[in-house]
Amino acid sequence: MAVTVLLDVLTLLAGTSYETNIVKVTIDAAIVDLDTTAFGGSGWTTTVGGLKSGKISFDFNQDYTTTTGLDAVFGLGGFFGTVQTFECRPTSAARSVGNAAHTGSVLIDGWQPINGKVGDLATLSVTWPATGPVLRATA
Repeated sequence: MAVTVLLDVLTLLAGTSYETNIVKVTIDAAIVDLDTTAFGGSGWTTTVGGLKSGKISFDFNQDYTTTTGLDAVFGLGGFFGTVQTFECRPTSAARSVGNAAHTGSVLIDGWQPINGKVGDLATLSVTWPATGPVLRATA
């Protein structure tokens, strides 16, 4: 079994790389389980999968630079309220079987321009819902 230490995760948001600001990324995919239990199941429940959903979460080191910083790009004057693409890979190397890209689109539906107390590093955490499928690609 190979293990991977995440040191060089490639993350593109709206086609732009933000690795130098991201300290954590989590992609979640889920499917609603629908109960199909009927008489005759010996007391066991049965289920089938329903609608699928996804979300992506980021922990950022905040950046307030004028036009290219996170706050300007994703905040209230930028992509906030729009749908943007994402791509994440375990490393910045090319897509491959061992370095699959996870891609999709998310609704930028939340933003915290400032969150902290005196002396804190300016950070923020967001979770954005996927709109459409979250895909895995190796080429």
